[in-house]
Amino acid sequence: MPAIALIGLYLAVVFAPLGLAVASGRPPRPMMDELAAGAGLVAFAILLAEFLLSGRFRAISGRVGMDVTMRFHQLLARTALALAVVHPFLYTLPFNHPLPFDPTRQLTLTFEGEGLVTGVLAFLLLPSLVILSIGRDKLSLRYETWRLLHGIGALAVAGLVYLHAVEAGRYSQDTMLRWFWSGLLGLAVLSLLVVYVVKPLLQLRRGWHVSAVRQVAERTWELTIAPDGHDGLAYRAGQFAWINVGHSPFSLDENPFSICSSPAEGRELRFLIKELGDFTRSLSRVRPGTRVHLDGPHGHLTLDGRAAPGIAFIAGGVGIAPMFSLLGQLAHKKDPRPTVLVYGNRAADQIALGDELARLRRVHKTKVVQVLSDPPPDWSGETGIIDAPRIRALFGEEKYRDWLFVLCGPPAMLDTVEATLLDIGVAPGQVLTERFHYD
Repeated sequence: MPAIALIGLYLAVVFAPLGLAVASGRPPRPMMDELAAGAGLVAFAILLAEFLLSGRFRAISGRVGMDVTMRFHQLLARTALALAVVHPFLYTLPFNHPLPFDPTRQLTLTFEGEGLVTGVLAFLLLPSLVILSIGRDKLSLRYETWRLLHGIGALAVAGLVYLHAVEAGRYSQDTMLRWFWSGLLGLAVLSLLVVYVVKPLLQLRRGWHVSAVRQVAERTWELTIAPDGHDGLAYRAGQFAWINVGHSPFSLDENPFSICSSPAEGRELRFLIKELGDFTRSLSRVRPGTRVHLDGPHGHLTLDGRAAPGIAFIAGGVGIAPMFSLLGQLAHKKDPRPTVLVYGNRAADQIALGDELARLRRVHKTKVVQVLSDPPPDWSGETGIIDAPRIRALFGEEKYRDWLFVLCGPPAMLDTVEATLLDIGVAPGQVLTERFHYD
């Protein structure tokens, strides 16, 4: 979906409850009460739309990029939280006491029974859900456990708010708005069923297996998988996939990794994986033949349709994986444009796939700039980190202003490089990034 269409559709969904509330024809109340109701309506619409912004639906993230979709998901969750928190405190009318001039009780707030209980529970649970998501890295929970709790918690909040709205809401008791909430809640539940039931069922029909595992650097492994009885994955260079190694497709033990191979290499897929979490630390024990399930391709770090006189690839650590895929595909197509690869690591033994780096230099004429922050005595490359002065030194000339810059690596490096490139005059549309970590 094009970005402008996605934004338009999203705004229509989020503000539709306000339009339906106005169309209900109920008599107006004091401004603060209407603001309170409006905050609650918009917060609930945002909450239900969040289920479709999880990043697992290519129809949504395919054109705008996973980074944009996930960042949107996070910021809007915080927006919904802010609206939901202020919502009950904006009301000025008394609760459950009809006013003398309101014999029909249309202006009276009635939080009775389920309406009161579900509202209070949602009010307590939503902040907890958002705060635990923001501080996920500081929790001792495994990612898979956190993901399960996050999904269950989000669905619980949505259900509680739905009951609160239709039982206690002044406008949500109208037929049109009630049907609107029911439809959005149904889509939210359907999105979870697609991710956790439908996709695993489809993966059973298109299985994969491990064909090779080898260590290519300190704590870094190359995992190669092959398709079982099908033509493999139709993907573009630079994309990534969620892979599940050695578990049922219904298991939550899956992780996103960039595809290191290029489409021109054939049906097998190669992934470059660094030991960081529970699964990655077990790579040394994975054996050829192990069953693999795959959800993909995902990602927007691709060169298709992007014109530029040259391309610079800037990677930190395992962020080199999609760069190998992109450079390999450029070489296959005999793309004549000049390319520069800037690759940063801490130590020399962390440099992955040195043979491929050598081939890029020798055969494909890529200028490779390697940067080490803790180099050995005999190191002949650059020393330090990929920071603003280094980016200015490498790409400060005017000829680089129109180049395409492809970035992947640690968040701090990405922030610095992006800001520096924009500062030296590179247009925002000429900078492509991919993050697997969000604040």
